[in-house]
Amino acid sequence: MLEFVVPALNLKAILPQLILALTALTVLLVDVFAGKDGKTSLGGLSLIGVVAALVTLFLSRGDFESAYAGMLAVDGFGFFITLIICLVALLSILVAISYEKVCPEIRSGEFYSLLLFAAFGMSFMGSASNLIMIFVALETMSISIYVLAGFKRDNLKSIESALKYFLLGAFASGFLLFGFALIYGAAGTLDIVKLGSFFTAHPDLLHQPLVMGGVALMTVGFGFKIAMFPFHMWTPDVYEGAPSVVTGFMATGVKAAAFAALVRVFFVAFAALQTDWTTIMWIAALLTMTVGNLIAISQTNIKRMLAYSSIAHAGYLLIGFVVGSEIARSAILFYLLGYAFANIGAFAVISAMGSKGEEYNELSDFQGVGFKYPMLGLTMSIFLFSMAGIPPAAGFMGKFFIFSEAIKAGYVWLAIFGVINSVISLYYYLGVIVRMYFKDPEREISIAAPAGTLVAALSLAAFGVLQMGIFPSYVWDLARASAKMLM
Repeated sequence: MLEFVVPALNLKAILPQLILALTALTVLLVDVFAGKDGKTSLGGLSLIGVVAALVTLFLSRGDFESAYAGMLAVDGFGFFITLIICLVALLSILVAISYEKVCPEIRSGEFYSLLLFAAFGMSFMGSASNLIMIFVALETMSISIYVLAGFKRDNLKSIESALKYFLLGAFASGFLLFGFALIYGAAGTLDIVKLGSFFTAHPDLLHQPLVMGGVALMTVGFGFKIAMFPFHMWTPDVYEGAPSVVTGFMATGVKAAAFAALVRVFFVAFAALQTDWTTIMWIAALLTMTVGNLIAISQTNIKRMLAYSSIAHAGYLLIGFVVGSEIARSAILFYLLGYAFANIGAFAVISAMGSKGEEYNELSDFQGVGFKYPMLGLTMSIFLFSMAGIPPAAGFMGKFFIFSEAIKAGYVWLAIFGVINSVISLYYYLGVIVRMYFKDPEREISIAAPAGTLVAALSLAAFGVLQMGIFPSYVWDLARASAKMLM
């Protein structure tokens, strides 16, 4: 007779995620029962929920444990990823409240609820200690993002981007789930820690077709989510078609969650296979950053340019993944946070470049913006400097930590290629700044005065970028402490 053991409830372990989910449900209820007058408070209500989740996250810091029968690892690594996700959600909501003028459709309970549910799934991906939990969290995140990408219902590009993302994402999820099934067939467990112990105790099984096939399929699934070459082709179309605030949220949150799951699975469950997948990831890192940077040069649409830039940044992060040391994992966490501030900030500026349902996304639209709209020009320059890796921005320190650790570990050529790619990226990043300050406008662009929430988002993002670049020690120490606590 089968006995079902229900894990003991441990609400404290999932309190930040629980607050995000409850806030999402509350926003839906307020939207239904409060009528038109209540719609103005939806963004503020969502903001309160995210701030509450952040507060509880810091209050519970240090309580590291395995919860819900090993399905979740409440550890330092999960703490840092949840911190990134909450900050991304916070900044995205601040931008969204202002973006309602450009895209009235987002003034609805569905938008803010889906954004919060996506953050909920992203956070669980960072803490999942079981392959099934990773899949459930991944789908919670992905389904929400699919809908958010097509939220401009009267825009064909938005609908097309959502459909492409959905179809390709479904295939990627299928690869991932099939890989999980093969691993379960080989090891008889889906628990990540137990998988690590099993393969350490049975090294003879590591190169069995079942295991190698499972790892290969999982690499495809995770590669799609982090936009790794050659699984990156969805990125520019989806980034261009989605509302700008959604693109910023997706470009940062999804990447952080996917990298978190990738690191936890490969460095805990398949640590014994590290010598085998290191070579493959070495090549993937080189091709990902090179392809992303080279194609970004030819783009005339800033959202597509930042999409290929995002692919390149995935390549830089993969350098840290290839190195695989504890400091390299710390560098990945640091880089993800710095990238989140810069990318969300850049898309906040892009979302401000709109009026009455129209967005100005062509690079030529940015000509003369630096002097006409000083705040947008200054903050955009800070964010682009960070993504290019120019001091004193966070991006410089992130690349410094990753490249220096790669050199120490003997991956000198990979670090050299990373530096070369960073130099290549200067062309298109600085090209935007040149247009903003040194070229006359080609057409008259009228932008509404930035709302208070947008100013707050830009200020917070710029402060994060500069603080991490000038005084990186606090975040670096936090990242080091978090990377040590990888269950």
